[in-house]
Amino acid sequence: MIEILKSDELVYKVGGRFKLAALIQRRLSEIVEGARILVERQPGMSDVEVVIEEILQDKIAIDYDNSDVPAPETIIRLPEHAKKD
Repeated sequence: MIEILKSDELVYKVGGRFKLAALIQRRLSEIVEGARILVERQPGMSDVEVVIEEILQDKIAIDYDNSDVPAPETIIRLPEHAKKD
């Protein structure tokens, strides 16, 4: 299992489990269709691990400004360790 999925870090970063699952699924589809990956793939790294690393490095995210999806800060109270400076 991918260790980062055991914590809520990614959930808070994206704004919820459903949004995280949707973002991962959409990006996986893009990679399967031939999109260039945005992080360095380590040996043995799966496509899911690549997508998670892209999220962690802020290479991909939901475009809250140009969509009707509310930003995480407006709908959930983030713990202090999850807030961006």
